[in-house]
Parts: sequence; C-alpha cells; structure tokens
Amino acid sequence: MVEEKLRVTLLTGRTIEQGVGKERGKGSKEYFEAVSMCYMDAGDMKKLGIRNNTNVSVSTENGSVVVKAVKYPRAATPGIIYIPYGPWANVICSNDTSSIGMPSFKGTPAEVEAARDKPLLTMRELLKSEFGR
Repeated sequence: MVEEKLRVTLLTGRTIEQGVGKERGKGSKEYFEAVSMCYMDAGDMKKLGIRNNTNVSVSTENGSVVVKAVKYPRAATPGIIYIPYGPWANVICSNDTSSIGMPSFKGTPAEVEAARDKPLLTMRELLKSEFGR
C-alpha cells in the first residue's frame, strides 16, 4: 500500500558534490543539482510509490519545498532524509539560533510526499517565491 505522506527526520549538511558545485558558482548547474535534492531510504521511497529523481515536497513547521528524491546509496536510513546545505534546505530549516549564533540543521521533524505535478524551482524562482525579488 502506498502512503500519501511519510513522517521523517530531516538532516542537512555538506556533501562533496555541494562543495564542488559551490566552488563552480552558486549559479552553476553542478550546484543546482547538488543542493536541490533529498537523499531518501529506498524503502521509504517505495512506501511513497516514488522512484529515483521523482519530485517530492518536504514540509516542516518552517515551510515547504520541492526537491528531487534520490536513493541514498550507502545504507538503509528509514525515517531519515538528508538535504545538502543550500537555499532549498534553508527554506524549511528554522532560523532560530537558540542564542548560539548557528541554527540547528539536524533533527527537524518533517513530512515528505510525492510531488510529481509540482515543479522543482530554479534558484532564481525559489528566491523570488521566498523573498519576493
């Protein structure tokens, strides 16, 4: 049975691909592909009825964003998703720093659902939708 939504824990952080893309420039294709995605457990993808590179909507109490779901290649990680640092992760992570100067990018409760009919926004489109310019 395919589930409509899946409750997960969101982790964010750096990846080699994100770092390489950043060095090429935040306007580069490499950066876009490296940070507008979400690693997911293969079993969780199956529960949602999605395949590799399917658009998914990730929602937290801070917002919602569409990213590409990519099967995590190393191990089973049920209930956990990982989005590399970048504008897409920033949309759904809290900016609260708890007085330490750095927001928490780990352990955010989230929901994931298939978003086959929703577009993956370019960085320009994402920033315009979030900040109006």
